[in-house]
Amino acid sequence: MYPLRRNRRLRVSESMRHLVRETVLSPNDFLVPLFVVEGKNIKEEIASMPDYYRLSLDNLAIEVKELWGMGLKSVLLFVKVADDLKDNKGTEALNPNGLMQRAIKTVKDVCPEMLVMTDVALDPFSSFGHDGIIENGRVLNDKTSEVLAEMSVSHAEAGADVVAPSDMMDGRILTIREALEDEGFYNTAIMSYSAKYASAFYGPFRDALDSAPVDIQDIPKDKKTYQMDYANRYEAIKETEMDIDEGADIVMVKPGLCYLDIVREIRNDVDVPVAVYQVSGEYAMLKAAAEKGWLDHDAVMLEQLYAIKRAGANIIASYFAKDAVKLLS
Repeated sequence: MYPLRRNRRLRVSESMRHLVRETVLSPNDFLVPLFVVEGKNIKEEIASMPDYYRLSLDNLAIEVKELWGMGLKSVLLFVKVADDLKDNKGTEALNPNGLMQRAIKTVKDVCPEMLVMTDVALDPFSSFGHDGIIENGRVLNDKTSEVLAEMSVSHAEAGADVVAPSDMMDGRILTIREALEDEGFYNTAIMSYSAKYASAFYGPFRDALDSAPVDIQDIPKDKKTYQMDYANRYEAIKETEMDIDEGADIVMVKPGLCYLDIVREIRNDVDVPVAVYQVSGEYAMLKAAAEKGWLDHDAVMLEQLYAIKRAGANIIASYFAKDAVKLLS
């Protein structure tokens, strides 16, 4: 006797598969990371991130217009600053005419409706490459949080819609939220990197911004005293719940593919949007494998992105955003 139910009936054609598809990707799902540098007419490919670029402000304006035309409506800004502007306190991060502040204004000038999110962390501005102020060989938590709050206010003043603290200092969400409220930025949202792991997948990103921890005696060689241990699962729930209690509007898991179990745990536990960052190492691995002819670039890219969305992500920060949207459309 043949089975009364044949699951393959719903897989017989592309049209049928699309009709019953449980997970759908669209341009609205993507957050586009952009790297900004000083200068003019600069579009500099990042060696460890093929087909991805550092952009001067004039080319940032061009890129943003193109993204908007493709239906991509959100960007996440990072800046690469000169070494002579770096110090242990991230002083340049508070410069009202700094590169980040001018980048925010550039995006808003050319595309006012583009949602602008900004990286809030000290590592691009730190002479030590750490996300916080260092004293006596330790990364200080509370003093760092105070600077992060000042950064957030500065970004809001420049026009940022969302500030995205990526540092993993304890209590920094509450400090930032209170600072924004005190300055009247009631509608500035916070996207917290709530479950950010001390991952080996960040290497190309640190190349892009020249923000790796320095190898100096008595300075921590890595970020494991503040970013999460990748062996831990339940700690991610605790971190995320604390950030929401402190005022986070969106929470993030970073990296992506190795942490989809964490994404699902958090999605099941919280009632705020969940973002996932598909990080530079994930991007670089696929680019390298595709270049060797070992993997089908587009097929694997989409499979990865669907997996992230299927796991529960509402927002995907991805260097593949433009490529994905071209295929999806």
